[in-house]
Amino acid sequence: MNRILDTLGSVPVTNSVIGSLFPDIKNKNNKVTELEKAGYCIRLKRGLYVVSPQVTHQTLSIELIANHLYTPSYITMQSALRYYGLIPERVFTMQSMTFKPSRTFENTLGRFEYVHTSREAFTIGITSAATDKYSFLIATPEKALCDLIATTRTINLRYINETKAYLFEDLRLSEEPFYRMRPEIFKQYAAIGKKSRSIETIIKILEQ
Repeated sequence: MNRILDTLGSVPVTNSVIGSLFPDIKNKNNKVTELEKAGYCIRLKRGLYVVSPQVTHQTLSIELIANHLYTPSYITMQSALRYYGLIPERVFTMQSMTFKPSRTFENTLGRFEYVHTSREAFTIGITSAATDKYSFLIATPEKALCDLIATTRTINLRYINETKAYLFEDLRLSEEPFYRMRPEIFKQYAAIGKKSRSIETIIKILEQ
């Protein structure tokens, strides 16, 4: 059993893909349910599973799972900033952006939040983080900060000093990596995204 499922690795797959590994079994859905109850597979949502790390001996990537749970999407906001080591606090909800309607999913692996953005803003500042076994879509640090500012209702950054206080005191963003951020991505976002005035204040700080 382990050798059969091990071929799937740690990439999320549909129940039909799992069922196809057992051609001699007629009721594929019952087989998938059986595998889930036995701990071989983890149910992510209806019809989507990932093979248990006890089978694959591979650590599950919550980021990769988030990409597959609701598509198209990419990791962003505090989740991306934490991934890059730019903020110290742990993030307990995996945050993503999508141009589809906003959604939230909860399963045994955690809470996954998807926030709506425009198609135009969606395409700015996305990169692929790759390992030797998989890759997933994630915002660049610049885009993650843009998304966070744009989707937080209470943020209105008009002045340099209040913006620095938000970045380095409230958000506790690492200063040195911040000053290495690329103004170009902020400019692209400010041209078409939300909170353009707040984003422009970030640009002023970077270009000082």
